[in-house]
Amino acid sequence: MKGIILAGGSGSRLAPLTTCTSKQLLPVFDKPMIYYPLSVLMQSGIREVLLITTPVDQDRFRALLGDGSSFGIELSYVVQTEPRGLADAFILGADFIGSGPVTLILGDNLFHGDGLSTMLQDAQASNSGATIFSSHVDRAERYGVVCLDGTGKPVSIEEKPRVPKSNLAVTGLYVYDNSVLGIAKTVKPSARGELEITDVNRSYMLQGSLSVTQLSRDIAWLDTGTAEALLEASEFVRSLQHRHGLQIACLEEIGLQRGWLDIQMVEKASSLTRSSGYGIYLQKVCDNYKK
Repeated sequence: MKGIILAGGSGSRLAPLTTCTSKQLLPVFDKPMIYYPLSVLMQSGIREVLLITTPVDQDRFRALLGDGSSFGIELSYVVQTEPRGLADAFILGADFIGSGPVTLILGDNLFHGDGLSTMLQDAQASNSGATIFSSHVDRAERYGVVCLDGTGKPVSIEEKPRVPKSNLAVTGLYVYDNSVLGIAKTVKPSARGELEITDVNRSYMLQGSLSVTQLSRDIAWLDTGTAEALLEASEFVRSLQHRHGLQIACLEEIGLQRGWLDIQMVEKASSLTRSSGYGIYLQKVCDNYKK
């Protein structure tokens, strides 16, 4: 299983914060936003990740993440020259995906909670079809909305409907088999000129091969695309880390836990960030590992 993070777009809803940088490089409390979706992929066992960025931002992401080896993963990059929609990820990433399945996560989505990795791994274990993850929301008209029948089977998917048929929003986390490459090529641009992921999901639904996994109340999903949402996400991370004394989305710790990094590599990362709370936490991780 390979993973793709879509970190393109202009971030216009966050202007002027995004005038000179990618929104996925903005801080969510004590870490760049991109750490959070990358941690979701890593925690599910994915080591090969493609990051789709804009031409002006790619070097900034490379400066931050490198080739991924400092986290125990293989990180590749590709440029999206202009916003062409989420489904464009499968056209740009076709060579990277190859003949296998893929997990796509949006670079401005934050997920956290017990059971998330298990739910994602269960979806990844499927040999065919697609799985989308949904969450109950209050104002569904702001999102892509999926409607289920009495058996949990999806019967409709709409993008930001004026009158939603349900309160189940489609989150920015998706798992697809390899047929997504062919499906993406058939998608026509929408009225706003983009290749919509909703059309990809609807194609799977019409084939009877779309599954919907509902996130439990114990799993938080935050879209950090606005200033208010960015602040909310930062407060969420700060509160949990302060309460439990554990970092959310600490990539080196995940790499160590999964056996992708050795303790020396994590100690090196700690020394490079020793004056920050992140570096101090990494040193504690190393100290505990040695006990």
